[in-house]
Amino acid sequence: MAEASAPPPGAQDPPGPAPGAQDPPAPGEMLVSEGAATIVLPGDSGVFYNPVQGFNRDLTCAVVTEFARLQLERKGIRVVLPGEEQPAGGAPPAAENGVAGATGDTTTGDTTTGDTGVPMAMRTARPGEVCEGGLRVLEALAASGLRSIRLAREVPGLVAVVANDVAPAAAALIARNVARNGAGALVTPSAADARMLMYEAKAARAPFDVIDLDPYGSPAPFLDAAVQAVSDGGLLCVTCTDMGVLAGNSPETCFGKYGAVSLKAKFCHEMALRIVLRSLQAHANVYQRVVAPLLSLSADFYVRVFVRVFGGQAKVKGAASKQALVFHCGGCGSHHLQPMGRATQHGVGFKFGVATGPPVGPTCEFCQHRHQVGGPIWAAPLHDVPFVERVLAALERNPGRFATEGRMRGVLSVVTEELSSVPLYHTLDGLSSTIRSNTPSLLQLRSALLHAGHRVSLSHACRNAVKTDAPPAVLWDIMRCWAKTQAVKRERLPDASPAARILAVEPTLQASFALHPDANPWSRRRGLTRFPENPEAFWGPKAKAKPGGGICPSLQEKRKRLQNKRTRTDTGTDARMDTGTTDGARTAPCKRPREAAGGERESEAGAGMGGGGAGEPPGAAPPPGAD
Repeated sequence: MAEASAPPPGAQDPPGPAPGAQDPPAPGEMLVSEGAATIVLPGDSGVFYNPVQGFNRDLTCAVVTEFARLQLERKGIRVVLPGEEQPAGGAPPAAENGVAGATGDTTTGDTTTGDTGVPMAMRTARPGEVCEGGLRVLEALAASGLRSIRLAREVPGLVAVVANDVAPAAAALIARNVARNGAGALVTPSAADARMLMYEAKAARAPFDVIDLDPYGSPAPFLDAAVQAVSDGGLLCVTCTDMGVLAGNSPETCFGKYGAVSLKAKFCHEMALRIVLRSLQAHANVYQRVVAPLLSLSADFYVRVFVRVFGGQAKVKGAASKQALVFHCGGCGSHHLQPMGRATQHGVGFKFGVATGPPVGPTCEFCQHRHQVGGPIWAAPLHDVPFVERVLAALERNPGRFATEGRMRGVLSVVTEELSSVPLYHTLDGLSSTIRSNTPSLLQLRSALLHAGHRVSLSHACRNAVKTDAPPAVLWDIMRCWAKTQAVKRERLPDASPAARILAVEPTLQASFALHPDANPWSRRRGLTRFPENPEAFWGPKAKAKPGGGICPSLQEKRKRLQNKRTRTDTGTDARMDTGTTDGARTAPCKRPREAAGGERESEAGAGMGGGGAGEPPGAAPPPGAD
């Protein structure tokens, strides 16, 4: 056998399993391994776990690691991962990376100058070790404690991790899993209401440097406490899985939870991100604080945002200029943004005032349909690109650190390519379906926009999305030129349809669909995994854990149980079997009988469905089986 190669200088083996970690689970239990953690999940514990969120947890570990580098370097603490030969991120964070809130520290060799400018010796922080002066982390809704254990074992520079859950069964399971992984020196289990825990930390002036909120559904009830309990410049990580609300299915519910109206539009996934960021900003502004996004992602069935929270009354004055209403045409899908405020630079400062508008008329200028109004949303950049590049560089230095590394590199690469100054996006199928034509390829549309002198990029939130600074008039001119190359049967289009009204205008721009040298983005040329297929069926939200223990029926079981519920009688037989029909025609016992032309009820319908037959008084109770 060949001799194993020696580890590089400065490398350290990851923390090993705790004594007894290899004990077999009891009957009815199962072991789940992810990253550097292995946890036990009892079958009837009522503790939620979803393997789909592995990408979410991997990304959290990567982001918190780079955040620790930024925060601890000024304290003279060097963050080192296994396999790193030299200190990473040694360049001055503010000068080279431009990350919001970074200080002007400088590092030379084994010394650094912090806020005071006095040279100090560098200390080393490694995963699994308690770091004096390190970050305090709170996982407010920990469930099994998997995320907290992974942070403790994989992220260097931590002094304490509080894994909290309101359910006593979950808190007991967290304590068991912490002991199994040998993370007791860093992770402290807690059984408390997450809001009260954060409010108490604020009152005790013991804020957390990192707060992670990953609830089942909406995090809205916890946002007010979170923006207060995080330290100045601290990191807030928030997950939202109520995408039906955020994507426009229930705009009134979205307004109640997040203070914004969602729209059912092609750009709904990015709008969901911007609604969450605006809600965080609104909560923070109440306490003279603001948020600065580091990374905002729409993935699978949820959105995930990483923001830093800063205090300062002067910063709050610019909050209105970072928010906007969305005017979305219900016909052609064009959208316009109306800023809520205006910021004008005067010398080294800014002057803030009221915005003017609206940006649209009573009807859409292209198809004459009415506009829908949504928002307000976050209209500033979604990401801090230099910080995202730091995370990507760390993935390059530590290959194989995460199971979802390929997807992380692909998604983060697309993020670095996005146009940060362009909110929302268009989709290829949305543009082509509006004018009833075949869909141009991604390269063709990107080439036409580039030839016209506009910037264009992809979006991580949608596979066939196009972000561009071109106004809607240019986009529709390009699509008119595209329609001329296609067999669009304009004579069959209704006169009042968006397609007929858009194509009735001759384009003022002669678009060129010839391949542009910059049409194919770098992430696409490299073949990075940007939009992976689901690895198995029903890869999405899982059943919610019951507060009293046990797991709610899965979505598949629920669908099976409720299938044909309107056609079954109380005896379990099919309602249409009782009607005497021979052709198998389906009846609807839950519907009221139709009125005849003369105002009288149809006798057959009334007799067949009960209630309203001949000789029956109005308002009589329906027979068994009727809804």
